[in-house]
Amino acid sequence: MAIKKRLLTKSKFKTGHECPSKLFYLDKPEYGNTKMDNAFLEALAEGGFQVGELAKIYHPGGIEITERDPLKAVAETVKHLSLEKVILFEPAIQFENFLVRIDVLVKSGNHVQLIEVKAKSIDPAEEEPFYNRSKLRRGVREINSKWEPYIGDIAFQNHVLQCAYPNFKITSHLMLADKSATASVDGINQRFVLSSPDNSKYRVAVAAGTSEKNLGDRLLTKICVDGEIETIFNRTYLDGMPFKKYVEYLAKTYLSGKQHPPVVGQTCKNCEYRIDAKSKSKGQISGFEKCWQTAMHLKPKDFSRPLVFDLWNFRKSAGLIGEGSIFVDQLTEEDIDPEPREGESGLSNSERQWLQAEKIIKADMKPFFDIQGLRSEMTTWNFPLHFIDFETSMVAIPFHAGRRPYEQIAFQFSHHTVSKDGKIEHRTEYINRQRGSFPNFDFVRALKAALSQDEGTIFRFAAHENTVLCQILEQLERSNEKDRDALISWVRTITKAPDRSVEKWEGHRNMVDMRELVLRYYYHPFTEGSNSIKDVLPAILRESNYLQDRYSRPIYGSAEGIASKNFNNWLWIKKDEAGNILDPYSLLDPVFADMSATELDGVLLMLDEDHRIADGGAAMTAYARMQFTEMSEAECESICKALLKYCELDTFAMVMIYEYWKHEIENVGRKKRVA
Repeated sequence: MAIKKRLLTKSKFKTGHECPSKLFYLDKPEYGNTKMDNAFLEALAEGGFQVGELAKIYHPGGIEITERDPLKAVAETVKHLSLEKVILFEPAIQFENFLVRIDVLVKSGNHVQLIEVKAKSIDPAEEEPFYNRSKLRRGVREINSKWEPYIGDIAFQNHVLQCAYPNFKITSHLMLADKSATASVDGINQRFVLSSPDNSKYRVAVAAGTSEKNLGDRLLTKICVDGEIETIFNRTYLDGMPFKKYVEYLAKTYLSGKQHPPVVGQTCKNCEYRIDAKSKSKGQISGFEKCWQTAMHLKPKDFSRPLVFDLWNFRKSAGLIGEGSIFVDQLTEEDIDPEPREGESGLSNSERQWLQAEKIIKADMKPFFDIQGLRSEMTTWNFPLHFIDFETSMVAIPFHAGRRPYEQIAFQFSHHTVSKDGKIEHRTEYINRQRGSFPNFDFVRALKAALSQDEGTIFRFAAHENTVLCQILEQLERSNEKDRDALISWVRTITKAPDRSVEKWEGHRNMVDMRELVLRYYYHPFTEGSNSIKDVLPAILRESNYLQDRYSRPIYGSAEGIASKNFNNWLWIKKDEAGNILDPYSLLDPVFADMSATELDGVLLMLDEDHRIADGGAAMTAYARMQFTEMSEAECESICKALLKYCELDTFAMVMIYEYWKHEIENVGRKKRVA
């Protein structure tokens, strides 16, 4: 059986299904790709490797096809499928121009179960979970967009398997983390340890004697998706193609090396072939730009102009692109139609969008600063001010009995204070170093001790800290901790009930969201619409002569300056050869020897229930390595030290933003008094 060099595999089908034009860029290293390492890093952070091995434990007696050479793997699979009954892991199925590796295949006679294992979670009691709810109510069966990649993937596998073995009666299943399941034993994750014996990518080493019996209650659920696959098969695709013709077209397109004519629009915003100037300076080509040049007849110089979907949180871009308005500088105020906030100070979302657009149109790089509005906010704050940041993880396989898949784990916090006299101190911090422990309750105890010394205002950046504390509150309510009631009561003093909560509360020290203050009162064009603290801080440092002067001296972590737990005589202001201020995060030691914290945050997406990673990507992945991989005490200590510095900068970044705002407000006051 001859295996052709270029075959449409599962991953290549997924890429082509997202956008057929992307098939042209696959296997071409000259085209920069921002997602090259995402699959591996996401699987590491969420425990995806362990989920795959757990699924194998749930299918005892299975034979793994370990051969990586496609020709040999297919031959080995054919041999095993001649048996009356067999369970195979990673069997290779080839038909014409297609090749798939199936996670688990269970054969009994001519009946075959095709099982795709994913670390995504689901509640098995939910009715029709894979369909778009609003359309389902209207009688239209359309796969929900968040499940489309998974159902499309298994539909492709089903198609290839059926074509290769037409006599098989196939039922297809997704095996997923069960949201409703609870671990009944401790330390399950420690039975699946990642190792890298040859310093290549990790492999899972399953502890000797591991069986379903000693893993306790099942944590994965298997759901038949035959109906959903039929929905996929019954749809039409490019130019009205049925599914069979569609996948054949994708395979031929990939094989030919020719590009499917690009169709561009809103969906291109997050294209992995949209690379930055730094990547292009290294000689990489932007596939994103190639597509837009072809489809919209753009010139290379046009890509210095922001596109309409680069406006923050803008949901009208698809329609505007369809009407021919591609660039922000083509927009008018009527296109955005900004409306003020009702009964509240500060910018509304639409006003902020128009502000960003107007700055681009006028080539105005000066920051917007509503000094009066922010000054009014500041009058409500009580000293000392507290700035906190959490690092958390949500993994598929719980560490402890009584925990569910993807329960929140809070493993680290940092805490800075600013006194009324301006004294700044990195006052407290917490990090869990113990493998397999459930740190949340100790985390809250340490946080309570840190923040209960006074009634000062507490600051967070974005909603994450409030969300995490509310989730831990729910865990406390189910616990038997002796101080449970006291911890619950305290958490409510500094949080606000989530929207989904039946019981409503807002604590008298409810944390102030600095990101919300940025959205309402401050905008710097250098951020390009981003409101991440990792973009806001460099913009402010670029703008503020006060901060540049203050932190170009080694006062941070000095006896006479600012107390720090992890830095000594540190300079936060450093410049490159061109005189540009370096991003403070780039000054930190790497969290891992092979990848810096900044690089990790750049390639990872926000890991939550939908398994995406954002600003906490580096810390989350580091914690996963400490929990899941073979690691010496020295390696663990090195990662902990890097994490402590990383988290400390997150809270000190908030302090520096506050210092800048305060200085600007006071400077305006001084000018008025002089006048």
